[in-house]
Amino acid sequence: MILENQLYASFQKTNVKFNSPVPKLVETALRRNEGTLTNTGALSVLTGKYTGRSPNDKYFVQSPEYNEEINWGPINQPMSQEQFKKIYEDVLTYLAKNELFVSDGFAGADPQYRLSLRIVNDLAWQNLFIKQLLIRPSTAELSVFKPDYHIICVPGFKVDPLVHKTNSETVIAINLAERIIIICGSSYAGEIKKSIFSLANYILPKKNVLSMHCSANIGDRGDTALFFGLSGTGKTTLSADPNRHLVGDDEHGWSDRGIFNIEGGCYAKCIGLDPLEEPQIWEAIRFGSVLENVVIDELTCTADFQSDDLTENTRSAYPVNYIPNPVIPGIAGHPKNIFFLTADAFGVLPPIARLNSEQAMYHFMSGYTSKLAGTERDIHEPQATFSECFGAPFLPLSPVVYAHLLGDKLRKHGTQVYLVNTGWTGGPYGVGQRFKISYTRAIIKAVLEGQLNQVPYRKDAIFGFDVPQSCPGVPDSIFNPKSTWPNPDEYEAQACKLAALFVQNFNKFQNVPDSIKNAAPQIK
Repeated sequence: MILENQLYASFQKTNVKFNSPVPKLVETALRRNEGTLTNTGALSVLTGKYTGRSPNDKYFVQSPEYNEEINWGPINQPMSQEQFKKIYEDVLTYLAKNELFVSDGFAGADPQYRLSLRIVNDLAWQNLFIKQLLIRPSTAELSVFKPDYHIICVPGFKVDPLVHKTNSETVIAINLAERIIIICGSSYAGEIKKSIFSLANYILPKKNVLSMHCSANIGDRGDTALFFGLSGTGKTTLSADPNRHLVGDDEHGWSDRGIFNIEGGCYAKCIGLDPLEEPQIWEAIRFGSVLENVVIDELTCTADFQSDDLTENTRSAYPVNYIPNPVIPGIAGHPKNIFFLTADAFGVLPPIARLNSEQAMYHFMSGYTSKLAGTERDIHEPQATFSECFGAPFLPLSPVVYAHLLGDKLRKHGTQVYLVNTGWTGGPYGVGQRFKISYTRAIIKAVLEGQLNQVPYRKDAIFGFDVPQSCPGVPDSIFNPKSTWPNPDEYEAQACKLAALFVQNFNKFQNVPDSIKNAAPQIK
């Protein structure tokens, strides 16, 4: 392609490092003063004013062969080919003047569905980041590597909104026709990761593969579990179980062959990280890992994971093999259990509820949670939100496409779905308390071991799902959220308010079967 040829021509004018090993990238990042080493050997970096994704700066480039498929709107904003070409030409001029780092990797552990990606960075630490997040090709695979897509991430180049007709100095532009993604103006490495996920969310459903914003693990009996949820709801934490084997912490595909990890690494939130509660993640933060925006003590070089002075969206990136007992390659069978994780800021939902198939489809399409502080710019406290398929910011196609795929697979494989609240109880955010992670772990464990099949359930009067009345190792009281509130009438009002939001949100979906619509909460 013409644009691809122009990219390689620019490489001839500058110093390009191809597929540098991890130690060399760390060494280079330190030489260039891009970061510092912590006492555990992790590379600590700061991303400046952009400490989360910039959803208002994401675009898909218009092209006749793709225009009918993209679900255009605030999430998938249109960009003309002419607009993209102008940005691309200016980026190439920038590339020719700077030291560059290029890394090749795969997205997709199953070779039948993987994408070959070539990443171009102007920061050594970002090249290290994506090297740890993608699946690394073997030496033999590198010798014949041919990229399907190129991703150019250059935070040092800032677009001009007047010249380039963008919303800000930042742009994330996905050009399916030219097979190129450009990321400019933001040093937040999550933009690279999520642009790749958006790409996979376009390509995989066309192959009858459900692309999923979820983590996955597998037990010794071969039972696979999936954990859906937006960032900060517990996907990484709950899937990193010392008694199970980690397949992946954030992005997966579900094909007719089973599930597979799209990535080769993990990108864990670090705020409040505790070695007792999350020992696997704690131990993974070592040489080769990247820490983003974590406060570091200048004298001892230790990380302060309790501090949110820079952002609540502190992060650590590391390869999946830094976690004990990983599944490599990241491939597993069809899931037996699925958990929809939500951080309910209303303090209304129980810690777990069992869903029938219609309720599962309803809650998947609703994708209720709370946006947590720091995950996106200008989010400073949790806000109730509905994110279709628990990943709306990364879905190029209509949510109905992904919902139909999920429904087909649930029916085919008899998978049981649960709604798990990792948010608040005893009152809303600011009044109540967040569920203890030890309680959530105990509940998940009980499901996986079949213990919750042996306890009595009650049907929730408003939401209609079944709620267990007890669980080993967990106080019975938390399974009745109303009883945890000082004023039961205030709980009822809050529950009805949340139920109304569910109903209002679901009205936007067209051509949905009545069986799914009837799974909506019943407002008193």
